[in-house]
Amino acid sequence: MTTVTDLDRPATPAAFQQISLGRRLTSKLAAVLVTGAFVVAVVPLVWVLVSVLQKGLRHVLSSTWWTNSLAGLTGRQFGGGMYHAIIGSLLQGLICAVIAVPIGLLVAIYLVEYGRGTRLARAVTFTVDILSGVPSIVAALFIYALWITTLGLPRSGLAVALSLVLLMIPVVVRTTEEMLKVVPDELREASYALGIPKWKTILRIVVPTALSGIITGIMLAIARVMGETAPVLILVGYTQYINFDPFGGNMASLPLVMAQELNTPTAAGEARVWGAAVTLIVIITLFNLLATLLSRLTAVKSR
Repeated sequence: MTTVTDLDRPATPAAFQQISLGRRLTSKLAAVLVTGAFVVAVVPLVWVLVSVLQKGLRHVLSSTWWTNSLAGLTGRQFGGGMYHAIIGSLLQGLICAVIAVPIGLLVAIYLVEYGRGTRLARAVTFTVDILSGVPSIVAALFIYALWITTLGLPRSGLAVALSLVLLMIPVVVRTTEEMLKVVPDELREASYALGIPKWKTILRIVVPTALSGIITGIMLAIARVMGETAPVLILVGYTQYINFDPFGGNMASLPLVMAQELNTPTAAGEARVWGAAVTLIVIITLFNLLATLLSRLTAVKSR
């Protein structure tokens, strides 16, 4: 004869306890606060975007806007386009990226893969933090003092690109550093266990794994520096003509056009300011879309 003990009986599930009124009120209050903060942040952004598009979109839709410059036009004459300024902005951004991206990538790789806990790594991290908070006008004044005053070199698009490098490097370093930290250490250890050197592990495994996020950070950094106004005001002169030489001569850019046209407020100048603003928004949007596309193409696919 067998006896049934308490241990043999199936355990009965605990009765469901209703959520208290205080917790429900707290949850609803948090949801209301988060929604309100989102609305407060989005409404001014949408307002600015709609205003810029309303006042400048009609100028951008003209075919001459993308193919002509303002050569030969006075501040009161309508017409012309932003081809010279678009070329200047793209050239300055490209030169900045060519210099800043390799430096930022190498610094981030050193901080994550080689310099953990070392004094040099702490000094580099501190320097990057300082550069992250430097205003654009300070970077422009530094390049002006070094490039023009000390070395005696002329104001040019290259000088603008050098000042933008100081602004772009911290962004590239920080984004790359965070992406490299996301890569699991198990991948590195598995590579080392197979006898693969550390440099090849970084080059073939770590960087490709984090490449999607790195590219996104680089493209966003380029889009950010292209809208800076202070460097172009200090380090290069304005011209209405197209200049493909960043090493000499005046060179226009979209922020410089807006600043120049605001100095002589006319109906035609106001139209160019709004059109240049829309053009800059379009270019930055294209960079963001390109970053998203490259991020998806370079993402590591799990099988």
